[in-house]
Amino acid sequence: MPRSEAMEGSMRAPAFAANIVREWRAGNRSGLARLLIVVLAVGAAATFATSIMTGAADASLSNVVHWLAGTEGADQALSVRDRIIILDIRLPRAVLGLLVGAALAVSGVVMQGLFRNPLADPGLVGVSSGASLGAVLLIVLGSSLFGPLYALIGFYALPVAAFFGGLATTLLLYRIATRGGQTSVATMLLAGIALGALTGAVTGVLVFIADDKQLRDLTFWGLGSLAGANWTKILAAGPIILMSLAVVPFLARGLNAITLGEAAAFHMGVPVQRLKNVAILSVAAATGASVAVSGGIGFVGIVVPHLLRLVIGPDHRYLLPASALLGGTMLIFADMLARTIVSPGELPIGIITAFVGAPFFLWVLLRGRSNMGL
Repeated sequence: MPRSEAMEGSMRAPAFAANIVREWRAGNRSGLARLLIVVLAVGAAATFATSIMTGAADASLSNVVHWLAGTEGADQALSVRDRIIILDIRLPRAVLGLLVGAALAVSGVVMQGLFRNPLADPGLVGVSSGASLGAVLLIVLGSSLFGPLYALIGFYALPVAAFFGGLATTLLLYRIATRGGQTSVATMLLAGIALGALTGAVTGVLVFIADDKQLRDLTFWGLGSLAGANWTKILAAGPIILMSLAVVPFLARGLNAITLGEAAAFHMGVPVQRLKNVAILSVAAATGASVAVSGGIGFVGIVVPHLLRLVIGPDHRYLLPASALLGGTMLIFADMLARTIVSPGELPIGIITAFVGAPFFLWVLLRGRSNMGL
């Protein structure tokens, strides 16, 4: 490279950074948002690769790196044991963690935009509880009540059951919390607590009548874990999650407009009712599929969007992809902690997210209560 080109390239980076800082100070965070999305994409890829290499079992690190890079002869260097650990255990967990984390974080963004408050989250307002009820209902009573349906759609039955459970809860919550086109934050939170308690009670009855095998599965599943990740679960839940993630970017401009109020959004040409219908279906599908394969993992949908809003602002064009990347990264990292912190045992991942998310939720609540009428 000529010296003049090298000097020109070295001067571009500081100028680019200075331009982003000037835009940020002027209130324009689009440049910072685009840069952050690139950084998050690199971080997600690095965390994904690290997750494949990390665990209680000692798979050969150098062979894993060569295998990931596609080096010639790497397949022969990778032992049968390492191949099973990587391809059948760690890789499905990393893929599922990325999908579930992205789904929960994006669902949080969509719900917060739809309800116009930072406390809306599928886990806090009962949507995850409704999805859990649908999944538990199928696990406990599926063979007797839904035998023909289960035989017809096979391993898609569990995500479908969780989807309809989450959809029913989301529709009911929206109907209760919205009156005259206005959504009450206090009503939403209280209704979410009530719906969560009701679905939890029904789930408790189903757990009570479950047999020993179902009870063991439900107990560990209810705490949230990626321990049972396999390619079958990914094949069942992955398409549903990916379709939901593919739809929500088209809602970004509408969600930006609806922050001004539904009436203002309507006068700006936004089809408000269609936006709400698509948003509710997307959240129910993403949350239902995630709960079906990973159990109850809470607080991802409230922590991730709030952190990003502090940095890049409320523009959903950037907030949605950034939340998907950060949510997936955080859940993969939490899964790495879950399977190494008490090695060779494994801590349910829902415990880790609750330890981080519960204090964060309290901080958000106390910080904004004067503006939310709580």
